Amino acid sequence: MGVIRIEDMEFYAFHGHYHEEQIVGSHFMVDVTIESDTDKAGRSDELRDTLNYQTAYMIVKREMEKTSNLLEHIASRILDALYAELTGIHKATVRVAKLNPVMGGRIGRVSVEVSR
Repeated sequence: MGVIRIEDMEFYAFHGHYHEEQIVGSHFMVDVTIESDTDKAGRSDELRDTLNYQTAYMIVKREMEKTSNLLEHIASRILDALYAELTGIHKATVRVAKLNPVMGGRIGRVSVEVSR
């Protein structure tokens, strides 16, 4: 068993509860952690024997382009798509963070993390 991490994927997207957030947009960071059997790839050194990181990134990118109101919805949608399109996932975790959220004070980020 091994862990594959794709960290600090940055996107400019149009998510948010407030209408203005969906017009102006904001910066988001996404981290994905996937537990999978990496033994075969460790021996073969062949891409076909592991999860394709590029495919995982493209799934995240595609889902980030779809506007949502809530971070929970974005993270759950990404998780659903990873399971639907990649094989060999034993467990996956998705963290979506909104950078500099407008909440009445200085806040670096707010994030939601979901696992299955």
